Amino acid sequence: MSTGLIATNEWRRQAVQAFAWGLAAAVLALMAWQFLVALGAYLQIAPKLGALPNAPGVTDLVAIPLLRSFSNLLLLVVPLLTMRTFAGERQLRTLPLLLAAGAGDLRIVLGKFLGTLPLALILIALVAAMPLSLAFGTTLDLGKLAAAALGLTLFAAALVAIGIACSAWVAQPALAAGLAVAIGGALSVLDLGARFEGIGNSAINWFALPTHLEPFLRGIVASVDIAYFLLICAVALALATRRLQRLRQAP
Repeated sequence: MSTGLIATNEWRRQAVQAFAWGLAAAVLALMAWQFLVALGAYLQIAPKLGALPNAPGVTDLVAIPLLRSFSNLLLLVVPLLTMRTFAGERQLRTLPLLLAAGAGDLRIVLGKFLGTLPLALILIALVAAMPLSLAFGTTLDLGKLAAAALGLTLFAAALVAIGIACSAWVAQPALAAGLAVAIGGALSVLDLGARFEGIGNSAINWFALPTHLEPFLRGIVASVDIAYFLLICAVALALATRRLQRLRQAP
C-alpha cells in the first residue's frame, strides 16, 4: 500500500465524518462573527485614521488580528481532527490490518499526515478568504497576507504532526486530543512564561510556537522559522513512526 493510497483513505474517512464538518462549520461561523465585529469597529474609526499619517490599514487592524486569533483556535481544533488517526484505528481494532497491509511504518504515518492536513488547509483558506473579500473595495497588503497564510499553513502542519504522534502513543482518541492540546498549549505559552520571568532571548523563547509564527503575521518570511516548523513535523512524525514499530513488534 502506497503513501498516497493511505492518505486518500484517511481523507475519505475524514470527509465522511459529520463531526469534522460540523467542527469546521462552527469554526468558520465563529471566525465570520469575529471578522464582522472587527470590520464594523474599523469602519467606525476609519474617518479618523484617514487624517493620520502612516495610519494602519484594514490589513493590520482587521485581517492580521483575525488570522492571529484563528491560530489560537487551531490549537484546539487540530487535535480534534487528528485524535482518531491511530487511536481510532486501535479502538476499532483495525490497526493490525493497516500494519499488515504491506506498507512501512513511515509510509503509514506520512499517509495519515497527508490525509489529515488538507482539512486544516481548507479551514485556513476559507478564513483567509474573509479579509481577501475586502480587496474589491479597498487596498490590502497582499504580501503580508500571503506571508501570514504561509505561516498558518506551517503552524497547522506542525500541530497535525503533533496530533498524529499523540494519537499513535495513546489508545483513546479523547486522551490523544487532550495530550495534543496540552503539548500545543505548552509550546505556545513557553515564550509568554519566559518573558514574564524576564527571559526574552533564550532557548525557551526559541522553542515557543508564537516566536516563529509572529514574524509571518508581520509579513516576514525567514528560513529559520520555516526550518523550525519543519523540525517540529519531522520530530513528531518520527515519534509516531517509532510507536508504530513498537506496536508491530508487540505480542
